Amino acid sequence: MAVLAVAAACGKGGSEPSETADQGSEVHQAVAPQTVGASHILIAYQGAQRSTATRTRDEALQLAQDIHDMLASGSIHFPDAAMRYSDCPSGANGGDLGVFGRGAMVAEFENAAFSLEVGEISDVVETPFGYHIIMRTQ
Repeated sequence: MAVLAVAAACGKGGSEPSETADQGSEVHQAVAPQTVGASHILIAYQGAQRSTATRTRDEALQLAQDIHDMLASGSIHFPDAAMRYSDCPSGANGGDLGVFGRGAMVAEFENAAFSLEVGEISDVVETPFGYHIIMRTQ
């Protein structure tokens, strides 16, 4: 993806599974997902990485919050909002980024995407590329 580059220096590998013992003394491993599917809406601002946007950081934040409010109220659906508002080329595909693993996105984006449940929409997340609203799809 042109806007969200693989950031090996920012992304860490997957965490080690944690072990917990149940009442029967069997050991189970809690395994965090190693891949997720996500869509996003990027609201870039002047000075953000790879941005040609002319809006200020404050204007971008306000727009991202307004879009988030519209999504929360159901007045717009995520793919439509991505097509209308996103500064990322993925907006043309409803914001779809496909499936990616840990370490493929910058840390702030990755942490938000991996913390969501399928179908859940994140709060506004800032990365060096601008403000994102992320929806986990897988």
